[in-house]
Amino acid sequence: MKQNNYFPDFSRFMRFRRRPDAWANVLGNDSYPEIMGSVLFYETVYGVFVIAEIKGLPSPSEKCSSPVFAFHIHDGDSCGGAGEQPFPNSGTHYNPGECPHPYHAGDLPPLFGAGGIAYSAFLTNRFDIPEIVGKTVIIHSSPDDFTTQPSGAAGEKIACGEIMR
Repeated sequence: MKQNNYFPDFSRFMRFRRRPDAWANVLGNDSYPEIMGSVLFYETVYGVFVIAEIKGLPSPSEKCSSPVFAFHIHDGDSCGGAGEQPFPNSGTHYNPGECPHPYHAGDLPPLFGAGGIAYSAFLTNRFDIPEIVGKTVIIHSSPDDFTTQPSGAAGEKIACGEIMR
């Protein structure tokens, strides 16, 4: 298939013919033990191509209750730690440029749940792979409002994964 000059051909990533350059296994906190999945990171000449596949997300039965979850890279180095809040060692939004929200390098597109499952694939040039290895990826209980400082009123950390090579 001929590649369009305007859009890169990402089909080779979608078919998983190449190992990811980094990845995270995502697991839910004690209140959401059914959440699990993976986030894959592929370095490209255009930026980092990210694929998230998550299952076990809360799935409200009300018709207009939208299951949208904030999704971020945080600056902490692990999903562990002791404290009242889940994943205290995951830190806060990854923001090396000290930008206002929603321009943190770690601000990612939200996950849209469909029957407890979310799948997302996107390209970003806000970070490269070496910057995020050793950081964490977090799924929050609420949608990010992309306005409230510093973290978008995203709610509880319901799932976490450590980004590794």
